[in-house]
Amino acid sequence: MMDASAPAKLHFEHGHFRILWPGAFVICAATGAQIQLEDLRYWSVDRQEAYASPEAALMRAAQLGLTP
Repeated sequence: MMDASAPAKLHFEHGHFRILWPGAFVICAATGAQIQLEDLRYWSVDRQEAYASPEAALMRAAQLGLTP
């Protein structure tokens, strides 16, 4: 049973993700914002992190020191 107030646990793959634990959303690794699963478009396979937008993905890369 899905708990709409709890985050989902996902395994991110190239071009898709698998739901390991049901939930209604995931948390953006850069901003902390909730991302509804139906709106999730951006993630890192290597870091297994979700992002709310392309800008959030770049922000996270900068946070981790991965940008020049």
